[in-house]
Amino acid sequence: MASMQILTRQDVRRLAISRQHLDGGKRPSLLDVIRDLGCVQLDPISAVERTQYLVLWSRLGQFDLDEFDRLMWQDKHLFEYWAHAASIVLTEEYPVHNWYMRQIAAGPDPRWMSQVPDTKPLQNQIISELQKNGATFSRNIDTKHLDVTMEASRWWSGRYVSRVLDYLWSRGVVSVVGRDGKQRLWGMAEKWLPEWTPRDEWDDLQVTRFAVQKAVRALGAATPQQVKWHYTRWRYPELETAVSQLVAEGKLHPVQIVENGETIAGEWYLHDDDLPLLAAVQAGDWQPKTTLLSPFDNLICDRDRTELLFDFFFRIEIYVPKAKRQYGYYVLPILHGDRLIGRIDPKMDRKTGTLHVYNVYVEDDAPDDEACVGEIGRSITDLAQFLGANQIEWGNVPECWSALPKQA
Repeated sequence: MASMQILTRQDVRRLAISRQHLDGGKRPSLLDVIRDLGCVQLDPISAVERTQYLVLWSRLGQFDLDEFDRLMWQDKHLFEYWAHAASIVLTEEYPVHNWYMRQIAAGPDPRWMSQVPDTKPLQNQIISELQKNGATFSRNIDTKHLDVTMEASRWWSGRYVSRVLDYLWSRGVVSVVGRDGKQRLWGMAEKWLPEWTPRDEWDDLQVTRFAVQKAVRALGAATPQQVKWHYTRWRYPELETAVSQLVAEGKLHPVQIVENGETIAGEWYLHDDDLPLLAAVQAGDWQPKTTLLSPFDNLICDRDRTELLFDFFFRIEIYVPKAKRQYGYYVLPILHGDRLIGRIDPKMDRKTGTLHVYNVYVEDDAPDDEACVGEIGRSITDLAQFLGANQIEWGNVPECWSALPKQA
């Protein structure tokens, strides 16, 4: 039996950064980025820019939003569905997501639905309208003629139409077929999905075998607990069986993570396809890059893993009262090579074309050489260009990075 391979935390960081296209290697295509990530989280907050665009910018730099729209709405390589949150996912991976749709359809109604006297008439009305009239926005769904009680009518008003649409979306009955800003355009899934969509109905083990491999590859090396947080979050039935099978088949390799002579706890696995990448990383064949990350970025969405591998404590403070925030409303971590060395607290003012950088925070052990500061400055300038800003307004900058405004 071959001895178990030993990796350092830096090896794991570099594997993950490379697999998620955050290194300085060859620029990938937009579709390949999403393929390797597995999903890109959606979020409507645009204090800087919507997270789906920031995640792609971090990897691609300046990219064509029209190309993204074409992949979504014309070529239909992508669609919106649940992954580790509401996300952009791949149509070619439809069987994974269809499994969850079938679980929703077969299971009890969500807890909020149990509060509503009866949603079946509204569900039928929505389906009937979409089948008859085509795609529409939730605000256009007409429920006035339904014979409902006053209590039911109260529940169905306003946002409850959207909630029932969300329920039908979770079941795979309807799909988001377009957007007008933050407003979703709804259509029947069976009409919208392309003919080439794979329709295989996978069982629990098939879904988990696929999802585990997808997650481990994106993470470089990972424990089962970390896998659960990634890609199809918490949707890993028969996980232990799937991992055992994949190890027996040689698709996953158990590895140890050792730092300063101490083994980091957990059962860690590396995908067989990434053995050549590991060899390159350990031989020093790795190209660093400096960029900024969305607070919802795939690399840092597992906060415990981020702290374990990067020694970087990160929490989203969007819902924290302003007076209690430690760093800011929509903070972007700074990735420099294989380290998270600081964070910025920005906001984009679209009326004046100004990117405000209210605060810059530096980690205790962050480099402060001219080259590093220059890379950070260029990343912020590149972000400003991507956002269409014509100026950057600086707030508090730490003394060790005081040259930063001159570099941007």
